[in-house]
Amino acid sequence: MIEGIFVEGLIYAIMALGVFFTFRILDFPDLTVDGSFPMGAVIMATSLHAGVNPLSGLVLAFCGGVSAGFVTAAIHNKLKVPHLLAGILTMTMLYSVNIRILSNRANLPLLRVDTILTRVQSACEGILSPEIASLIFFILVVLGLKLALDLFFLTDLGLVFGALGNNEQMVRVQGVNPATLKLIGVGLSNGLVALSGAFAAQYQGFADVNLGQGIVVSGLASVMLGEFLIKSNRIWALTLRVVLGAILFKAIMYLGRYYGYYINMTPNDLKLITGLLIIISLAISNYKRLRAKGNA
Repeated sequence: MIEGIFVEGLIYAIMALGVFFTFRILDFPDLTVDGSFPMGAVIMATSLHAGVNPLSGLVLAFCGGVSAGFVTAAIHNKLKVPHLLAGILTMTMLYSVNIRILSNRANLPLLRVDTILTRVQSACEGILSPEIASLIFFILVVLGLKLALDLFFLTDLGLVFGALGNNEQMVRVQGVNPATLKLIGVGLSNGLVALSGAFAAQYQGFADVNLGQGIVVSGLASVMLGEFLIKSNRIWALTLRVVLGAILFKAIMYLGRYYGYYINMTPNDLKLITGLLIIISLAISNYKRLRAKGNA
């Protein structure tokens, strides 16, 4: 049970890191996530059924997500469409694209298909249980991605991304094109989201075009929950708390799913809980900010 919560939390932490990139770093609320997450899943499932190596399937899923992000950023940059509408347009189009990738099917099971998880579990057979082997694998994957992001945000390009979210005009004055930065940033963000979808499909054993329904809200909830766990502006702490927030979010959802009946709650209420978590997080953040201003 505990292993399952941690594994699901780590898989969705990759998605939450992508949401964190656009929402907190770029200040670009991006709803493409609801389409790029299942896109990663369907590309991965289709690739595995076609006999593609799982590692190559992950790369293809990442590239698919990057392409989706490019489309959103291009709609925003070239047509001057607001962030939210650009994301909604891409997300809507991706639903049809994902069905096309699945050859006009809504889902595709991965039974008796060689995935990266089956390979990891086979390699650890006799040494570790499948659950522990999966847990260690995802700890290493998320740790590697977190370190890569930490190093990226310390580069000149990464620092410019941070400046773009705080003051776009200042970045423009420095001779940097914000449109190019948004193209790269939104692309990388959705690449991470699609990668998370690819891992989720392999862990759950199927890909479905509806996997992404409300996933951006889950990502936002993870980001905001994490902000209550660690107080720091250092980049390593910012990414760490996103990972911890995703695990905490999954734990809360698990408790609601399996023990909520004590208070007459059903699994259909989980979306309500997610929304309330975000509202409470925003209310507390606003209260703290106003109190800090009052003390200044």
